[in-house]
This record gives sequence, C-alpha cells and structure tokens, in this order.
Amino acid sequence: MPTWKGIVGQGFTSEAFATYVAGLSFVSWRPSFVVLHNTAAPTFVQWHSVSGGQRMQNLQSYYRDTQKWSGGPHLFVADDLIWAFTPLTVPGVHSPSWNNVSWGVELVGDYSTEQIVPALQANAISALTTLHAALGLDPSTLRLHREDPLTTHICPGSNILKADFISDVTASLEQSFPGEHPNMKSMA
Repeated sequence: MPTWKGIVGQGFTSEAFATYVAGLSFVSWRPSFVVLHNTAAPTFVQWHSVSGGQRMQNLQSYYRDTQKWSGGPHLFVADDLIWAFTPLTVPGVHSPSWNNVSWGVELVGDYSTEQIVPALQANAISALTTLHAALGLDPSTLRLHREDPLTTHICPGSNILKADFISDVTASLEQSFPGEHPNMKSMA
C-alpha cells in the first residue's frame, strides 16, 4: 500500500480559504491545471446528513483503507464551506492521467441528476479563483474529469458546463485583480 499523504480535513469560508492558500508554499510541487469532479455519492442532498468533519474522516477511510490510495482529491466544495482534503502542496489522487500535474476539486453532488445550487456554485468559483490566482494558472486550462482519456464515466456530470466555469473564474479573477493582466500562461 502506498504511503498515505494525510488530510487537512478543515472547512473554510471563501475568504478564509483564500487566506489559507496565500500562506502555502509551492516549492516541491506545482500543479499545472485544475480538474473538476463531482462526488456523485454522496449526492448534494446526502452531504449534510453527517457533519463536515465526520464526512472528511469517512472520505479518508474510503480513500486510504478501501481504495488503498496514497491520497484523494484536494478539495470538496459544498454550499457552506470549501473543505481542504489532500494538502494542496502535494499531488493528490483523483484523475488517472493527471494526478501528478493537477489539483482535484470535487463539487459535492451528482451533477448527472442534480442541478448545482447557487451557494455551491459561488463557493466553487471562489475556490477555483483562489487556486488559479495562487499560481497564475490560466482558467482556460481547467479540465473536467471526463476529459481524462483513462476515465470512463461522465464526471462531473452532464449538468456541469466547462465553458461556464472558465468564464466565471476568468471574470472573478478580473474583478479580484483589476487592471491590465499579463498572459496567465506566462505567469505559471
């Protein structure tokens, strides 16, 4: 079994998450893009049936003990909080082709059957904006899990539109950092 990387297991408001990420150092590992996922199980309706802290422990047990993986996704974005799971400073396990080069961000819910609620959408855009700003990543590099050639399911669900997320994150970055913007790719 690979060595377990540990979890952060902490939920953040959008503002607290931005502060948390600003305090991190990306010296030994720097992802090149973000991969968007959905949890599917639990669904959005099921997510709050246990506390967020307990949910993080349950997910740790699932990824470490059941799957026998070295880690899991980096974030779980819910309607109330952004949950840091695998530390953002190390590769996670979330997309077979891209684990070593990307952050994995899970949207809480099953977006083949559910519609994303506005509060979760807002937290997702905020989290993605923070991640892209932290390393100067170009939002157009955002990928959906289903785009991984080694993935066989429709993740993050047919109700998640990549172009909308890219547009919203781009607009959020422009609002957060007004003025002229260098080519985001040259900042990475």
